[in-house]
Amino acid sequence: MKRRTFLSAIGTVGVASAYSPEAFAETLQSLSQRTGTAQALAGDESYWLEVQQAYTVNRTMVNLNNGGVSPAPQIVQQAMKRYLDVSNESTAYTMWRWLEPQRESVRQQLGRLFQCDPEELAVVRNASEGLQIAQCGFDLEAGDEILTTTQDYPRMITTYQQRERRDGVKLVQIQIPVPAEDDNEVVRRFEQGITSRTKIIHISHMINLTGQILPVKKVVQMARQRGIPVIVDGAHSFAHFPFIQADLDCDYFATSLHKWLCAPHGTGMMYVRKDKIKDLWPLQAAPASMDENIRKYEEIGTHPAANILAISEAIMFHNGIGAARKAARLVYLREHWMKQLENSDRVKFHTSRKPGLACGLANVQILGVDSAQLSDYLLNKYNILTVAIKHPEFEGIRITPQVYTTIEELDRFADAMNLVLKNGLPKT
Repeated sequence: MKRRTFLSAIGTVGVASAYSPEAFAETLQSLSQRTGTAQALAGDESYWLEVQQAYTVNRTMVNLNNGGVSPAPQIVQQAMKRYLDVSNESTAYTMWRWLEPQRESVRQQLGRLFQCDPEELAVVRNASEGLQIAQCGFDLEAGDEILTTTQDYPRMITTYQQRERRDGVKLVQIQIPVPAEDDNEVVRRFEQGITSRTKIIHISHMINLTGQILPVKKVVQMARQRGIPVIVDGAHSFAHFPFIQADLDCDYFATSLHKWLCAPHGTGMMYVRKDKIKDLWPLQAAPASMDENIRKYEEIGTHPAANILAISEAIMFHNGIGAARKAARLVYLREHWMKQLENSDRVKFHTSRKPGLACGLANVQILGVDSAQLSDYLLNKYNILTVAIKHPEFEGIRITPQVYTTIEELDRFADAMNLVLKNGLPKT
């Protein structure tokens, strides 16, 4: 790997004239050919320096809220700008007749990444839109039940609560351990929540509050034996750690691509198994001729082409690093800051550190310190951005580094936390 090659291909791509697809492809090939296991490279700072240079982030802020939305690499930003320029040349022609057909190439690439039939993938605006299509797409009757957990994403809970008010259905929420380190116990709790009226199970692949990875495939297969469809919320899992559709065996899945894939903001993906498309209504009406066509979920009226087409560059960047290497690095970053706090009996991690049960997203609490006040203090005093989690069952701050995050930035975070452990928060 030649550092000058990387910096010339990526570090200057913010200048339109310097953009070189050939040089960038060569760089990504060099990244993928770097020798060593994913675990061995996870702590190789010279390797990750090359990746960090691909981003245009503000280094005066330590951004540990990449779980909400991640910055896109320069190569993705530049591609979106190019497509936007083309869109505005003669919009009704260039955007609709020239760029829009290229959406099918993005669908093909996403199909290869998820390893499913591209005809089972809709390109949507975010995980919420994809999930709400599924949540509202089933015909339900008054008294029918939807089963989920108390830790699912608030927007998805709100969607079911609206169906309660509108359709007379019932939302049933079960509790799962924090952290949940026994897959069979999680499946058992879902199974215990099923009644004769259960019509849908909703499950997060990775819980946004704690980073908990749930045994989706086991829940899906248990539910399928009972004829119950399962909607999988993959907002935080896709491109975060390696898996494919067969690893979930799901019929319905949605994710945001602007989180861990680092695609343009306002992009997402929805998967519906081919034989399920016909019976799942879209949120916005499509003609009857599209009943069995995955594209019926994309019938939202005029929409930008640039955001969608630049997903291609995000996929290329992700593949250039490698999914396994990316996941190993995110775990390495998580463990780096956790190890600096683990010896205090006032620190509580709400995230499992066992392999396969979490990745880069984690939740930490300082006992006796209000988490919202702690998050505000870190931002106002140290310019460190985190997310306060105040859940009825636990609280803490959510920490989500990305591949551009440096070790020094995590050290600053750990130092600030240790000062709070020593001195408490200042009196206001």
